[in-house]
Amino acid sequence: MEETTKVQENKMGVMPENKLLISMAVPMMLSMLVQALYNVVDSIFVARISEDALTAVSLAFPVQNLMIAVGAGTGVGVNALLSKSLGEKNQKMANKAAHNGILLMLFSFIACALFGLFGSRWFFTTQTEDLVLIEYGQQYLSVVMLFSFGLYGQFITERLLQATGRTLYTMVTQGLGAIINIILDPIMIFGLLGFPALGITGAAVATVVGQMIAALLGLWFNVKKNPDIQLSVKELKLDGGVIRKIYSVGVPSIIMGSIGSVMTYGMNRILMGFSSTAAAVFGVYFKLQSFFFMPVFGLNNGMVPIIAYNYGARKKERIMKTLKLAIMYAVSIMIVGFLVMQIFPAQLFLLFDASADMLAIGVPALRFISISFIFAGYCIIAGSMFQALGHGVLSMVNSLARQLFVLLPVAYLLSLTGNLNLIWLSFPIAELVSLTLSSVFLYRIYQKVIKPL
Repeated sequence: MEETTKVQENKMGVMPENKLLISMAVPMMLSMLVQALYNVVDSIFVARISEDALTAVSLAFPVQNLMIAVGAGTGVGVNALLSKSLGEKNQKMANKAAHNGILLMLFSFIACALFGLFGSRWFFTTQTEDLVLIEYGQQYLSVVMLFSFGLYGQFITERLLQATGRTLYTMVTQGLGAIINIILDPIMIFGLLGFPALGITGAAVATVVGQMIAALLGLWFNVKKNPDIQLSVKELKLDGGVIRKIYSVGVPSIIMGSIGSVMTYGMNRILMGFSSTAAAVFGVYFKLQSFFFMPVFGLNNGMVPIIAYNYGARKKERIMKTLKLAIMYAVSIMIVGFLVMQIFPAQLFLLFDASADMLAIGVPALRFISISFIFAGYCIIAGSMFQALGHGVLSMVNSLARQLFVLLPVAYLLSLTGNLNLIWLSFPIAELVSLTLSSVFLYRIYQKVIKPL
């Protein structure tokens, strides 16, 4: 094991930066692309039901994003504590981290299930008075939340595998879950192969079934293929000290993820003041942008450990070269996204069976919003740089400023003009603010942290 560790350390410290970054980032980028594909295909099939169904799923997105933020944030805390414990040869603490993580995910599921039962309809009434949208939304969201044990089970089993270095298994579980969802969508929605046509409920069923199968496979991998932790029902006991350690790392991550939920909820409220189609357009945009943002997030995941390792090794040149390469790749990806949305906006919306009204709103929306892509790649990489160097609070400040303190207020003020197209300008305006903050923070980090190395 010591020899293996040395090889890994030598690779992180001596392999050519470009080769190292590509070797670490590409598998994660591919995994993220599969997730993006599943998101888009899911909405394409929902759009075949009706535009109202597509709008309802768009209005449900803030809650789904919050669920993901809680699961991902808790998973980050478990991952950090488990990895640290294994590095310290503290098997007992590693097992406690795993078992407490499972319990925390269970409690998250219970909270979601209760909200699905008693709060899902109320949530949609806060955004619209349209009874069709409320009914569609409740049908979809109640199923997703009542059976969210698959989502949280997938999060914890995959994080346990990642913490012990078995990332190949997580690629398998994520890929299988997404593929099952894509296959089941038309079967459950339209009633193929002898199944009843469930409509929008079928889309929710396809989602949760994919999550549950991925979670079960992840559990099997952990029990059979992961000797670094020993899972046992008898060891499922809450430990306050362990939970505090998990959430000391996890809560900031949860907050970061939750900011997006608040932003999308606020934007939906603003857009529903114009029309439900405007909210549907915003939902479609979020699905489409994931094709470009997800690979950049995968690039982040490959970059962070390289930066962190070489920071610990005091290798300034490798840090800066890795940062420059990551920025170059991220900006290139986002420029491709910008060009695609500038040149093919109508064709992209036609994938979702767009009406003439949706095209009239959606084409200028994509062209205005995608201007922000030009700056977004740089800002995302800069934020991950801060986290890799232990200054995650700078990322949180930047995210808060961009999404809550700039984007939403500017969108609201522009909505007062009565011109829907102007609202989309809030995205590039907010990204320019983020660009400024990112550059200031990056200069400060370089002067105080990197330059003295």
